[in-house]
Amino acid sequence: MGVTSHVVNEVVANGATTSKQIAEACGAGGDCGRCRRTLRAIIAAHQNVNDCPSQSVR
Repeated sequence: MGVTSHVVNEVVANGATTSKQIAEACGAGGDCGRCRRTLRAIIAAHQNVNDCPSQSVR
């Protein structure tokens, strides 16, 4: 589909939490599915960033 990781990151940042939602939003992973592992890794990376407690500046 030619979808870049930048586009996928934007879709995930806008709330997509599954590869199916990403496919619906931008087409990545919707055709042959070869990139679904990468899509899941991007989703996990976003979840890990959001789950990290923010450090307060003193």
